[in-house]
Amino acid sequence: MSEVSLRARAGRKPGSRESRRIRREGLVPAVVYGPEVEPVPVAVDAHDLHTALHTEAGANAIITLEIEDGDTMTTMARAIEKHPYRNEYRHVDFVTVDLTRKVVAEVAIHFEGTPAGVEEGGVFSPARTSVRVEVLPTEIPPFIELDITPVGIGGSLRIEDLPQVEGLAYLEDPDAVVMSVTLPAAEIEEPEPEEELEEMLAEGEEAPEGEEAEEAAEGEDEEEAEATGE
Repeated sequence: MSEVSLRARAGRKPGSRESRRIRREGLVPAVVYGPEVEPVPVAVDAHDLHTALHTEAGANAIITLEIEDGDTMTTMARAIEKHPYRNEYRHVDFVTVDLTRKVVAEVAIHFEGTPAGVEEGGVFSPARTSVRVEVLPTEIPPFIELDITPVGIGGSLRIEDLPQVEGLAYLEDPDAVVMSVTLPAAEIEEPEPEEELEEMLAEGEEAPEGEEAEEAAEGEDEEEAEATGE
C-alpha cells in the first residue's frame, strides 16, 4: 500500500466564487472530515494531488494530510470530483482513517490470460472491472488478478470465483457475473419455423391445424398472387 504526504492550506472560505479563485491559483478545493473530526475546508496543490492519486494504489492511497498551522491527519481520498472533459480535479473529500480498522474500498480486477472460448471464436465480455472489498487500509491490494484462461464459449466467472485474499472480504453478490465468453452476434441464428411452433406451444398458444391451416396457407398464396399480378 502506497503512503504519501500532501500539504493542505487551511482557512478556505466556502462558496463557488472562492473555489474558482483557488483553482486559478493551481489549487483544488477540498474538505477533510472523519468519525471524530469536524469538517475542515482546505485546499491542496493540483499537481501534488495528481501525484498522490497516481501511485500504484491509485485512489486507495493512504494520504498523510499536513494541514498548514494545524494537525497532521491520516486520510484517504473519497468523492473525487473531476472536470467533465478536462483532466483536472474540481473537488475532493479526505476522510480520516484508523489504520487498525477495516475500510471499504473499490479495487480493480485485472483479467489474466486469454479465455479458451476466445481461441475457439467466442467474444470476451467483461461485466465489471472492479469490486468492493472490506480490508485494513494498509492491506488494500492494487488490484485483484483473475485467471480467465479456462473459460469456454458460454462460460462465465462470478464474484465467488475471485481469488481469496487473507484479511479481505468481498462485499458484492457472490453470484454476480464478472466476465463471460459469448458467441459472436453473426453466429446467433434466427429460429426455424419448427422452433417458432415449439415456442408457441410452450407459451400456451394453439397451432393451426386441419382446415384452419389450409385456409391460412391458401390466404398467403392469394396475397402473394395479388402482389405479383398473377
